[in-house]
Amino acid sequence: MKAIEFIGAGGPEVLHPCERPTPVPGPGDVLVRVEAAGVNRPDVTQRRGLYPPPPGASDIPGLDIAGVVVEVGADVKGIAVGDAVCALVTGGGYAEYCNAPQEQVLPLPDGFSFAEAAALPEIFFTAWNNLVFHGRLAQGERTLFQGGTSGVCIAAMQIAKQLFGAHVIATASSAEKRALCLALGADGAVDYRDDGWPAAAVRANGGKPFDYILDAQAGDYVARHISIMGYDARLVMLAAHRGATGTIDFQQILQRRLVVTGSTLRPRPPAYKKRIADALRDRVWPLLAQRKIVVPLQLVLPLEEAAEAHRLLDDNRQMGKIVLSLTDGHFRTTNA
Repeated sequence: MKAIEFIGAGGPEVLHPCERPTPVPGPGDVLVRVEAAGVNRPDVTQRRGLYPPPPGASDIPGLDIAGVVVEVGADVKGIAVGDAVCALVTGGGYAEYCNAPQEQVLPLPDGFSFAEAAALPEIFFTAWNNLVFHGRLAQGERTLFQGGTSGVCIAAMQIAKQLFGAHVIATASSAEKRALCLALGADGAVDYRDDGWPAAAVRANGGKPFDYILDAQAGDYVARHISIMGYDARLVMLAAHRGATGTIDFQQILQRRLVVTGSTLRPRPPAYKKRIADALRDRVWPLLAQRKIVVPLQLVLPLEEAAEAHRLLDDNRQMGKIVLSLTDGHFRTTNA
């Protein structure tokens, strides 16, 4: 099969086309003929040599796929050859065929194309995990999403708004990105390039501290986030793009009973991810089918242009999701 692999660690230039053996599904696996694959920040981090795949996972990048089931393992229930599905995988998405554990396979939302569906699994699994499982989001809470036009934040902001009635503030680096955050339902959007963004975020939040913050920056941002958190608030970190270390005031954590936590979903077992899949199928997929929750597709590129997709993420030009197509139906768009 055709696939994309990394030749060493480095920039987008290390992405190369290759030929690999077609995977063989294990007893609980579903083999999917991939029609489209999502491009995500963890792919970029893996490319840089900073996020190795878990033991047993494919070294081919790609964490979410959409396509047609062509073979099922002996223990698979409820999924049949010919089904159109999307799935969260631990690797292997940038390829013509990919195995997915049955627990992580979902149907396409009604009316969705393969390209649209390939944009969903990684960001919605991650968003639900960090909003509900780790973040314990409650109804009506005040929330801040750092980097609001990233895929995960686009998913998380809309879940928070639609299902939890949250007050949502987002940060973004440009007027265009902030406008997208507002169009997706954010109650306010501030410029994180302005050094006074913490105070601006609080003003946008009606002068109130935050109950929940989702962040992928870490580094010096952790202390700044702590400074604008209320009692019993939670800060959930997805990555550490601004650095792996920082200085914080533990007295603030003690006095306000703050929770500062991080998470990595990829190494979690399928049974854990099934709990998320079940929640998404019941609560989020209907809203996607009704287009009450949307994921803008910024760009759909052919598989062989995976390096260009990575360049867009490296340059922080992402507004929505970028998808790789394995059919002739790829296109360029600026729907974001």
